[in-house]
Amino acid sequence: MKWSIHILDKSDELAWVEDLQRKVWPGSETDVVPAAMLLAAVHGGGIVIGAFAPAPEDPGEFPARPQGGGENLVGAVFGFPGFYHTADGPRLKHCSHMLGVLPEYRSQGLGFVLKRAQWQMVRKQGIDRITWTYDPLLSLNAFLNISRLGAVCNTYLPNFYGDMRDGLNAGLPSDRFEVDWWVNSQRVNHRLSRRARRKVDLLHMLAAGAKILNEAWFDRDDWPHPNQTPAQPNDPPDTFMLVEIPADFLALKAANLELALEWRLHSRALFIDLFQRGYLATDFIYQTGPLPRSYYVFTHGDSTL
Repeated sequence: MKWSIHILDKSDELAWVEDLQRKVWPGSETDVVPAAMLLAAVHGGGIVIGAFAPAPEDPGEFPARPQGGGENLVGAVFGFPGFYHTADGPRLKHCSHMLGVLPEYRSQGLGFVLKRAQWQMVRKQGIDRITWTYDPLLSLNAFLNISRLGAVCNTYLPNFYGDMRDGLNAGLPSDRFEVDWWVNSQRVNHRLSRRARRKVDLLHMLAAGAKILNEAWFDRDDWPHPNQTPAQPNDPPDTFMLVEIPADFLALKAANLELALEWRLHSRALFIDLFQRGYLATDFIYQTGPLPRSYYVFTHGDSTL
């Protein structure tokens, strides 16, 4: 599908983004960034980018407000300037706060298109670092952020947002990865180029000496359970470590909240330990099959950057 991508900086356009959030994250009005706040952020150097698709024949079926010209907003990305601290003092970064795509337009590459547009705009501002947070147990988000976009992570934020009440996050601690996207790095430029990247799969990683810390086991309903006696990283450190997570955490959570909490606490301990040992999350593997499997790839040190 062909989408049109536009910078949004007018009050009526930003009202569409406000409406879009209610469809992407239903159930909690307090978590919606209002149009007035979006407008203030844009005037302070923030960036809002929208993706538009042709309007359906029956506009009553479409959940977003139409733009002039027969198009509707189906996705958006929003961020604003911030600072991080270095030995030489504070430096500017871009804080990417929100990436949302309507459910019927997901898994079509639109999130990648929006993030690439954000990357282009932030580079024009002369900023070399973008950060954002996401739930590390969501495989599709991990694949986009780490594998396709080339972000890396060595920061774990337990229950970062506190208790969240929207339909996707309610009922569990809001743990997050905070990723770093170094927009001028060779790694990111390679991932965003039009040359297809060779797929990294589990067999390649195991052949390279990677070790799975916590291979999951499956119950009779095919739900994965965390290995409660995970392996330990070696000393000196292994080059690659793999951490398994559920391939479809949201479905697992809907079926068994207690098991979802078990995965949250299990993975939290593993991720924090690996980061403290000097590992970075540098890639992500999604294995298809009768029982799909998902793995983070952790690399020791920053040589891959």
